Amino acid sequence: MAAEYAVMNTSATANLKFHPPTRKANVSLPPPGTTKPVHCSTTTPAPSHSMDTKNHAYKQLGLFSLKKKIEDTIAQAEMLEPALELEQARCVKQETNIRGCNLWNDPVKSNEILGKLADSVKVVDALKDLKYKLEEAKLISQLADKEVINYQLFKEAYSASVDVSKFLCQYGMSKLLKGPYDLEGACVIIQAGEGVDSKIWTEELQTMYMKWAKKLGCGGRVVEKNSCTNGGIHSATIEFEYECAYGYLSGERGIHYKINSPSGSVHHEVSSACVDVVPLFLGTVLDVQFSDDDLIIASPLCDKGKSKRDPAVLLEHIPTGISVQSSGERSSFANKMKALNRLKAKLLVTAEEQKVWDVREIRREHIMDVWKNETRRYVWHPHKLVQDLKTGIHLPDLNSVLNGNIEALIEAHINLRNEQ
Repeated sequence: MAAEYAVMNTSATANLKFHPPTRKANVSLPPPGTTKPVHCSTTTPAPSHSMDTKNHAYKQLGLFSLKKKIEDTIAQAEMLEPALELEQARCVKQETNIRGCNLWNDPVKSNEILGKLADSVKVVDALKDLKYKLEEAKLISQLADKEVINYQLFKEAYSASVDVSKFLCQYGMSKLLKGPYDLEGACVIIQAGEGVDSKIWTEELQTMYMKWAKKLGCGGRVVEKNSCTNGGIHSATIEFEYECAYGYLSGERGIHYKINSPSGSVHHEVSSACVDVVPLFLGTVLDVQFSDDDLIIASPLCDKGKSKRDPAVLLEHIPTGISVQSSGERSSFANKMKALNRLKAKLLVTAEEQKVWDVREIRREHIMDVWKNETRRYVWHPHKLVQDLKTGIHLPDLNSVLNGNIEALIEAHINLRNEQ
């Protein structure tokens, strides 16, 4: 088994930011074609040495913090064993209830029951996969700790622990999502403010959300993008077609400011972009009723260089003044249907915010204007800082946030919603 894990899978570890220490050591390499692990003769503790001696060797080799992260992740994951048992029991109970129901008599109720069962099965499968990854990380870590300190085994153990850590984060946050649409997908619309810098800033925000989705392992799809001739974009629409995306991203709604103060200047250069988020319903038919007389169907104003036959469609709901558009499809009819779904989703969210049961009860004067709701400031100079105005969180690593590491901000928004 040790020989099996000593074979390094380069494709699985290509993205790891782990580098062996530059400190020199007497290394005996195995002959080509063998799987004998690498022996570090100058610092490898003998098996009879104490744990303190071994930890000292880990520190010398630069592996101590890595080993600690693996152990912490394993300890955290082991606490989820009762959760797996609970989810399995819930799944069995749902299957038992289904056997006692006549699903043909009530199609609506049967769809609801089967949907809940499918969700439970997904959670159980995910927890089983987590358990497998956990055992893998533990086994490799133990193999690396036996007789020799092996970099390759530590890399594999770390890779497995990273997968476990990502799942733990997602699983923990998903349990906090309690809104009626939090488990749906998400449609994120980003619009630029005035000026060329705002157009460039809007493109940076689009990149940030795409990087976040990629790191999450789900990805996003840019379905609409209105580019500028002199750089940047006027607007972009991203669809995240996976569960819980709306619950994660709904806190991003509002104005995002980029603030830069040139060296020696007392004036701030401010770029702005507005982010709106609506649910993207996955396999659900929206039951939102309104009259055709309540809609204005038009074509958005065409930019220079665009064909007047652009199939883009703009919809406005007259009673509320809410407007949406779609331009990513090839035909006007397809764009109209997509815009209609976005409008229904927007109306449902607005009704939920105003705590009314019917979209016809929405009060226009109480609708939140995302352009008047400041969410976050990204300060570039004189010091780099991300300030989230809704949660009060300040993050000093601006570049990390723009690279898609927004989990701390998302978790803070979820916790804030649960406190309200």
